[in-house]
Order: sequence, then structure tokens, then C-alpha cells
Amino acid sequence: MSFASGCQGQFQHVKGPFRCLHSVWCKGQATWTDWGLHSVHCDSAEGGEAVVEELGFVLCPAWPNTWRTGHMDGSRSAQRPLWLNMWRTGHVDRYMSQSKHAEARELMYSGALLFFSHGQQNSAADLSMLVLESLEKAEVDVADELLENLAKVFSLMDPNSPERVAFVSRALKWSSGGSGKLGHPRLHQLLALTLWKEQNYCESRYHFLHSTDGEGCANMLVEYSTARGFRSEVDMFVAQAVLQFLCLKNKNSALVVFTTYTQKHPSIEDGPPFVQPLLNFIWFLLLAVDGGKLAVFTVLCEQYQPSLRRDPMYNEYLDRIGQLFFGVPPKQTSSYGGLLGNLLSSLMGSSEQEEGEESQDDSSPIELD
Repeated sequence: MSFASGCQGQFQHVKGPFRCLHSVWCKGQATWTDWGLHSVHCDSAEGGEAVVEELGFVLCPAWPNTWRTGHMDGSRSAQRPLWLNMWRTGHVDRYMSQSKHAEARELMYSGALLFFSHGQQNSAADLSMLVLESLEKAEVDVADELLENLAKVFSLMDPNSPERVAFVSRALKWSSGGSGKLGHPRLHQLLALTLWKEQNYCESRYHFLHSTDGEGCANMLVEYSTARGFRSEVDMFVAQAVLQFLCLKNKNSALVVFTTYTQKHPSIEDGPPFVQPLLNFIWFLLLAVDGGKLAVFTVLCEQYQPSLRRDPMYNEYLDRIGQLFFGVPPKQTSSYGGLLGNLLSSLMGSSEQEEGEESQDDSSPIELD
């Protein structure tokens, strides 16, 4: 069916043959038919030319987000829009069957960007998930360009959409390369930068912690502290970040975030030493980590208990840091005492070793939220 005959003169300035998926036009409303299987109603005839040119066939006189299935209750179908299934069958699957995975991904990625540019969030999110599906099925190696593409898609998604949550979780899992880690550090960094721009400081901090960008994390924390925090808490913002970086065995980033934050924060005077005792503790702790002497670490924690009691999580972090850098044995946290408690702890320890060969040094039991 030609474009002109199928669309009865709509969008005639778009040249070339296009497959038309609808059968009836009526003054700004159209009814599509998927070869008699479903009916889809569109509420507007605005827009559409750019998509026609890009994807090679008419989608609808309205954008895909306006579609709904012809169920009697008017409920939205849980399936993908019909146009997307048909486009995937006609274009993407053809590339995939020819093992042209890169070409298929580029087509889906370009389509997603196109729909984002016209505010079509649902359709763009569907294509974005197909990009991830392609990466997973083809077992594509992680590359900077792919990570940047995924981060670009993430940045264009509606921050409040459930699709964004599903997308980032799946993208991080793919970027880990099956290692069981929490995602590629570069992807975490790109996500953190996007969330920082959105002033979602809490989630930005989480992703910075799993990156290697200590400087970026520090700059974000300075803005976070000055915009949302109390003046009396300026030391706590960086203390938490340093302790959490150390719990993740990222000593270099811990040092960078501390140095950058204390130099750039407008409410912190030049140091060390600092006016705030907690900052002095963090400074001494970073020096002690380099030395690795347990006696120094123990005395340091004892002397600064008044400052450490400001947040009950500090001592939890320090327990973990003691294990990682000073050879402190893990605490026995069993609720049972005596021989029974020791027996249960040993059984739990052997069970964990049998279930996974990840060493205790490679994962933190502490939630870094």
C-alpha cells in the first residue's frame, strides 16, 4: 500500500513508499488494524512526519503514547504497542537473523533517541530495553561507547518512571560482565553525573561510591551540603563518603574525595588540622590505613568516640574497615552464646563459602545507601 493511498493525503509532503498500518481515517482520529487481530484508537493527528522519515513506515497520525487497545473496559494492554512489534519484526529481527547485532542495536538506539526527542517516553523506553536485550543475547563485551549510549538513554528517561528503574538495574547487571559485581565503574560515574544534574543527590552519591570518580563525588557533596544540609553537618557529609569508600576497598577515591571536599567547601577552613574533630579523625584514619598498624587504628577510634557517636553507622563502617585494612577478625553477631553460638557461626561461615567463592574482602555486608 502506498503512503498516499493508505493515508488519504495526510503528510503527503513525506515522499516515498511507506507501509501504512491503519485502515480508516476520520477527521483527526484513526483506527489501526493489525491484520484483523487488534484495534487501536488514536486521539490526535498531530505530529508523526519525523518518525515516518526515520523508521520507514507510517506509525499513526498520533504519537504511540496515545494508543490504547480496543478492550471494552478501555484498559491499556500490557503488551508493547503494535507498531513496535511490527517494526521489530520487519526491521530489527531481520538484522538479528543475519547476525547483524550491531546494526540492529544502532537502529533501536537511534529510534529511541528519536522518540525521546519528541517526548514519547513509553515508546523510547521500549526501544531502550530492546537495546539491552540485544547486548545480553549477543554477549557483547563492555565498551566505553556502549556505556555512554546507555547513560545517554538513562538521562533522557523520565526520572519518575518505573521504566527507568528497570532499565538502570538491567544495564548495571549487563555492564558487570557476569562477574557478580555491582556494575561497571564508568557506567556508575555517568549515572551519578546525570543524577547530580537532576539534583537527586542521594542516588548520585550511591553511584559515585561505585565509581572511581572521587573528585566528582566531592564536588557533588559540596553542592549537596550547601544546598540541603545544616552548617553543623558539613563534616558528616564527607565522613560518611570516606568511610563507605574504604568499606568498598577504594582507598584512592576515599583520599581524593576527602582532599577535594575539604579544599572546596566554603564552610571548612584550611587544614589539616581542622576545626571539626570529625574531619581530623578522617584525616588520621586515612594515614593509619596506609600504615596498617592495628594499635594506631584502635587508639584513634577510642579517642574520637564522642565524634563517632554522632552517627550510629560510623562504628559499623569502622568494624568493616578494621577487618579490611588492619586484620581485625569479624565480630560474632550470633544471638546465641557459648559453644552453641560458636557452632552456629562456624556452620554459617562454611555454608557461605560453599554457596559462593567470593571472598569476604570483595563484598561489603554494610548497606551503602
